[in-house]
Amino acid sequence: MNLEEREISYTTTNSYSTLNSLTSKTKNVWFVCHGMGFLSRYFLRYFTGLNSDENYIIAPQAQSKYYLPPKQKHVGASWLTKENTLKETENVMTYFDAVFEAENIPKDKNLIVLGYSQGVSVALRYVAKKKLNCKQLIMHSGGIPIELEPQNFEFLNAKVSMIYGTEDPYLDEKRMEQETKRGKKLFGKNLNIISFEGKHEVNIELIKVLV
Repeated sequence: MNLEEREISYTTTNSYSTLNSLTSKTKNVWFVCHGMGFLSRYFLRYFTGLNSDENYIIAPQAQSKYYLPPKQKHVGASWLTKENTLKETENVMTYFDAVFEAENIPKDKNLIVLGYSQGVSVALRYVAKKKLNCKQLIMHSGGIPIELEPQNFEFLNAKVSMIYGTEDPYLDEKRMEQETKRGKKLFGKNLNIISFEGKHEVNIELIKVLV
């Protein structure tokens, strides 16, 4: 028996979703990475409370889709797993490149990068890899990739926020101690830690006040 795992490259197509319009009135462009189990078009619902004239939101779509339990009726998606993570991360980064190229964001707009839950990992990796000098970097209820080091963010001159719910079952006290320590190591005095009473959920009100 001769079992081999081989690798090929090919071209694929993926969608992404946007909210509002990019015009001369736009002040902020958001690049928001959803969490596991979301689809990008539904994740955008959390940003409808932002001023529609001043905020344009881009939500990339995780490529790996699956039926959500327990009824296997609705569809969700996942960015990465522990299987072949490095190569899958490269695929996500290439996809993000294509989204940014398609959108061609003007230099005079404030770029805000937000990752929620699993989306934190891909958002941070992209900012680090592409040296994306955004105005704000928001980590909402997610973990920092273990391979990232302070030198990966030396270029960054941004307001950095770490948001989490005090009743989040995925981010208990011990885990948050670790994430806070890592966040301070990476971003130093630029890091703003914000907690709220709640579970593993998108905090709409906090998102509004961050602008």
